[in-house]
Amino acid sequence: MPESEAVGNLPAFVAKMQKEGLQPLVIETFTYYYHKVLTGETGLIYDREIQPVESGEIEDFKNLKKYAAAGQHALDRSVRIVLNGGLGTTMGLTGPKSLIEAKNGKTFLEIILTQSENSGVRLVLMNSFSTHDETLAALDKIKPSSTPQQFIQHKFPKIRQQDLAPATWPQNPELEWNPPGHGDVFTALNTSGMLKHLLESGIRYAFIHNLDNLGARMEKSLLGYFAENRLSFMMEVAEKTPADIKGGHLARLHNGRLLLREAAQCPRDEITAFQDITRYRFFNTNNIWIHLESLKTLFEKERTINLPMILNPKPVDPRNVASPPVYQIETAMGAAISLFDDTTAVRVPRSRFFPVKSCNDLLALRSDCYVLEENNNLQVNPKRLASGRADTIKIRLDPRYYGIIDLLDRRFKEGLPSLVDCESLSIEGDVYFESGVTIKDRVSIKNSQRSRASIKKGTVIDRDIIF
Repeated sequence: MPESEAVGNLPAFVAKMQKEGLQPLVIETFTYYYHKVLTGETGLIYDREIQPVESGEIEDFKNLKKYAAAGQHALDRSVRIVLNGGLGTTMGLTGPKSLIEAKNGKTFLEIILTQSENSGVRLVLMNSFSTHDETLAALDKIKPSSTPQQFIQHKFPKIRQQDLAPATWPQNPELEWNPPGHGDVFTALNTSGMLKHLLESGIRYAFIHNLDNLGARMEKSLLGYFAENRLSFMMEVAEKTPADIKGGHLARLHNGRLLLREAAQCPRDEITAFQDITRYRFFNTNNIWIHLESLKTLFEKERTINLPMILNPKPVDPRNVASPPVYQIETAMGAAISLFDDTTAVRVPRSRFFPVKSCNDLLALRSDCYVLEENNNLQVNPKRLASGRADTIKIRLDPRYYGIIDLLDRRFKEGLPSLVDCESLSIEGDVYFESGVTIKDRVSIKNSQRSRASIKKGTVIDRDIIF
């Protein structure tokens, strides 16, 4: 449609956001991105615009132990900000992912609360409009010794693809809105007053990460390195493996600034180069460190923080692919690395990156591949490391029978198999597990029958099985 005609839709967006009570800065930010949509900007970053980052250009975590004392000194000026906006719809959830069982009968939220209490570091949660009320109710039941402070992520109206007008979905009006990605954390910190409050409380350093990554925790050597070098922004990156080809990668602009490119920002005809782990070797773990005074200065200078846009095509109802197609404007918080001076990245071990995005990940986390220490810190099982196994396990479960949590729990209701000596597990078809099963090495289990198959109690599996 003509751009002039689409511009006529902008007042409708503004009115909708004003009616919802969104602050002027949020409306201004949405307007900035909406104009980009009108001009046909896709948010794509081309290979010719960037260059890879080599290992010698960034510091390695294993060399930072000498900064632990400086980190200890900076703890009382630090905050851990945990992104608690996800619903886990890919696992069939309708409530906060933070409230499902993660490990040893404890939810993600309970584990993170205990971690923070043990470390003595202030905890702040960024909830979304979808998770806030249920999180408050859960905290009221848990009654932690120190209740975390909270603020709410903003929301943007979804854009109807057909005519770039505000999307409508009378069946569930809440689905007319989307969280604008975790890049919104900076604006939400500012507009909520949390940034001002933290600075007035003497807090200078923030460690930000996703709630579903229990490997992320306040690390003194990283904090010390960040503080001692007076950095504004630091990204934790890890070495890519074939399993990480879809993750956003670190790159450098030709002017020397570091940059994050997400998969959604890669042109389709350049996806092979994007997935080349020998070229773009480091992916973003979404563990971010930021100097809060530098963030305040950036807002004073620019008023709004306009990160590279991610234009995400979706159905208006994510559970109904036949519902009208919309665009969701989103941003990634790691992309802010290109906006600050004095930025860097640090290569960290995989032990700081255990994200749970699917039931495959959840099974791995719940299994004996990982252990919760007394302080609730998550670690790779020492038995696994002693045997020379990789610190990650590859799991592929048939989505028809394990794709949502209820189905997963049903098939392992008598107990999870031991996977500490397993390198990879693939299950195709309907397979139930009795108690005390052990799986070793690389195993594929396939059930081609119409009826379910069962793995009997105490079975040790070290080769492929076909029913």
